[in-house]
Amino acid sequence: MPDKIPFLIYGAYGYTGELITRLAVEKGYRPLLGGRNEAKLKTLAEELRLPYQVFNLNEEEKVDQALQKVKAVLHCAGPFFKTSRLMVYACLRNKVHYLDITGEIEVFEWIATKDAQAKKAGIVLLPGAGFDVVPTDCLAAHLKTRLPEATYLELAFSGVSKMSKGTALTMIENMHAGGLIRQQGNLVKVPSGYKTKRIQFGNEEKLAVSIPWGDVSTAYYSTHIPNIIVYAATNLANIAAIKASRYAGWLLKSDWLQKYLKQRVTEQVTGPDLQHRQQAQTYLWGQATDDKGQVCTTRLQTPEAYELTAHTAVLAAYLVSEGKITPGFKTPSLAFGADFILQIKGVSRQDV
Repeated sequence: MPDKIPFLIYGAYGYTGELITRLAVEKGYRPLLGGRNEAKLKTLAEELRLPYQVFNLNEEEKVDQALQKVKAVLHCAGPFFKTSRLMVYACLRNKVHYLDITGEIEVFEWIATKDAQAKKAGIVLLPGAGFDVVPTDCLAAHLKTRLPEATYLELAFSGVSKMSKGTALTMIENMHAGGLIRQQGNLVKVPSGYKTKRIQFGNEEKLAVSIPWGDVSTAYYSTHIPNIIVYAATNLANIAAIKASRYAGWLLKSDWLQKYLKQRVTEQVTGPDLQHRQQAQTYLWGQATDDKGQVCTTRLQTPEAYELTAHTAVLAAYLVSEGKITPGFKTPSLAFGADFILQIKGVSRQDV
């Protein structure tokens, strides 16, 4: 039997999937490419001289045929709340490691319930191997080591000004859902724009608003800190729009508006160009507090979000495919440690 391919990249021709695929080749890997669109998949695979397999996730026999060739799957086809379950079940069925690049809280929470099944199958389930949520998860784990008795965790990021088509479509799907925080260990729904805060990102203080970011889920598993809130830097106009959405949930989830907005995204959104990815920086901030009032603050500076995603996802897929990570549900820091993010060129960390 021939040696298995280290990993399959499913959704390889999407914006982020293609970035990951090209970087994987640049790093010397030869992944198997997968996806539904034969024309797009074949074009990319032939250009990079990579093997490929066309299949839809509901075609169980074809999915199994592809997974039997690989050690791990790097799932890049969102929205993940629609696609992840079929791929996770396929990975459990075929005893193949699973990674993805989601930032969707409900996906993290569902995959966490498959921990026992993953251990029984001897595989790793690692959602969130990209910007959602590698840097913030590693930041949370680092703060936990600095303040082991922390009971409150705040995380924030700045510098994500452009997004891919897939990210934009996922946001449209969820824009009616409101906010989420972690409170006393439980996920708690809160109004959109629940809290605002001025935060020092590097040399600049910015206004930030609370958002239902993936770390509301993952940071709890990584640190067991019971109270967690995540912020994104923005401006007053955006905050006003976010707060206004509290009263328009029925409209935001209406079929006609969803269809209209998705059509606009499909026609107009292309994702950050090469120049932006090479020049932009992302800034992250985290603060842990314990019941005695002790506070620890740490900042991270990283490459642009999609550029960072490509690097962390490829490195994570390689490390998991090597079979050296203990089976079960993992967050990035649980799998690789709080310093995993520091392995990426251009990342710096500062304890304040």
